[in-house]
Amino acid sequence: MRRFDFVVTCVCCALLGYFGYHAYKGARGFPYRDGLEVRVAALKDKYEGMQKERARLESKVALLRPESIDPDLLDELARGNLELAKPTDVVAFTSPQNSE
Repeated sequence: MRRFDFVVTCVCCALLGYFGYHAYKGARGFPYRDGLEVRVAALKDKYEGMQKERARLESKVALLRPESIDPDLLDELARGNLELAKPTDVVAFTSPQNSE
């Protein structure tokens, strides 16, 4: 009976060592979890930026609704999209900028 107890104890210690090793060094261990936490933080920052961009675009769209059209914004968009200007206007051409 003593020999059986010793074998069971050795097997349990080996299993504990195996799972402990893979918890620290394995593919799904603590370093992987830390990497996931960093990725989650980066994605949260990106999400907040996208929310701000959406709010900005929604406020711009709200100005274009028929019940509340802002004349200055309408004039700016019409001139920009149609590429028209009054003879007295000064036109400055710039290169398009990426929003990234």
